[in-house]
Amino acid sequence: MSKKGLDSLFVHYGIRKDDMTTIEQLCEKHEIDPEWVKEYLLKGYHEKKIKNEELDEKALKKLIEKGLQKIK
Repeated sequence: MSKKGLDSLFVHYGIRKDDMTTIEQLCEKHEIDPEWVKEYLLKGYHEKKIKNEELDEKALKKLIEKGLQKIK
């Protein structure tokens, strides 16, 4: 019997476990750190979504640029 309830990945990133597996596989294929994607892209995006903040192209670009600064 499977355990029911909220998936911690969904709570923190707005992504289901199966979807996160796909993201991690794509990161590996393109040599991108999946932890960076989770912490600086998905988490930031999810936080904005739950606060109903605007997520237009400009806001997404700013989110990505902020995440890229964490790589340096």
